[in-house]
Amino acid sequence: MATRHGTARPSQQVHRAKFLDAALKLLVENGVAGLTVRAVAELAGSTTIAVYTRFGGRAGVLDALYERVFELLSEALDAIPPPTDDPREDLMVCALAYRDFGLESPARYAFMFERPVPDFDPDPALRVTVLRESFSVLLKRVERACPPGADAVRLAYLLWTTMHGLVSVELVQQLRGPLPGWFLQPTPEANEPVYREGILAMINGLGL
Repeated sequence: MATRHGTARPSQQVHRAKFLDAALKLLVENGVAGLTVRAVAELAGSTTIAVYTRFGGRAGVLDALYERVFELLSEALDAIPPPTDDPREDLMVCALAYRDFGLESPARYAFMFERPVPDFDPDPALRVTVLRESFSVLLKRVERACPPGADAVRLAYLLWTTMHGLVSVELVQQLRGPLPGWFLQPTPEANEPVYREGILAMINGLGL
């Protein structure tokens, strides 16, 4: 889509992909502190002038990276097994894939949903597009499980916020270290059953 980071011609796509791969690697390995134009250019084996030419500046790089990480989320959700004759279990599979994606890279997840770069806000049109695209995967599964006459969008939103909240709290505990006397042991083995229980409780509570 065309946002403030521009629309690349086909001949430029390879070069853009090279820079975005570099930016993603920096984000995952070094966090947002490593996301400078110079660092992206150096890792991509290019120059800062080339980055400015293709993205218009640091905000353009960050917009494009923001779009790319949501594409990765959509790809991860699209890769889960196709729907079965058990819509409730299909929702759980989708919820677990969402958690796996978040745990795979806390820095990437924070870049998507928090504001780790103080002077950067994603392009509003871009935000709407990427959030709708990833949300649509869950919405399709909720629609299959909805009782007649229910508002599928509202139910999907409530389920997604539960998923997101549980994953976010788990990541905070990982990043900041476990608190003495915390409710759960700080291990994936302790967190996954609670995540499943929380999702199942929401599925049941919503009548799905």
